[in-house]
Amino acid sequence: MSIQNNIENPGIESKIYLIRSETVMLDSDLATLYLVPTKRLKEQVRRNIKRFPSDFMFQLTEIEWDFLRSQNATSKSGRGGNRVLPFAFTEHGITMLSSVLNSDRAVEVNLAIVRSFIRLRKVLHSDRELAKRLSDLELKCDGKFKSMFEAIRLLMDERNVPRKRIVGLGN
Repeated sequence: MSIQNNIENPGIESKIYLIRSETVMLDSDLATLYLVPTKRLKEQVRRNIKRFPSDFMFQLTEIEWDFLRSQNATSKSGRGGNRVLPFAFTEHGITMLSSVLNSDRAVEVNLAIVRSFIRLRKVLHSDRELAKRLSDLELKCDGKFKSMFEAIRLLMDERNVPRKRIVGLGN
């Protein structure tokens, strides 16, 4: 079965993270898509390390990995989880993987991933465009619409997304 048949689902997009101001994918997620063990993917990367400068790939710090694990509820080291800090691949690093993992599957997966990154960029660009247009409109209007613009900005600000509250047994 071709990955193209599955590509329209949010599987790839949900595996793209923002770390160190870079959009990246983790080695284990990529290995799953390529249908290879993470250990083998890392072996190939280490054998071809010159192809992966720091702007293409970097290893997460312990703090970054702990934070990411806590956000995604993955298992801790020693309990079936990673024992080695994962590699994070930028879009360019993922493209370079296709030259290291030379298979039809790797080419297909890389095309799907690059398309996901393109879709992500388009969404981010349209959000910035909307924010700019809103600012321009706000400057043209008088004070009557100030509260409306503030409400729209709150809705656009992802930091104000309500979070689920964890309630203890005693509450």
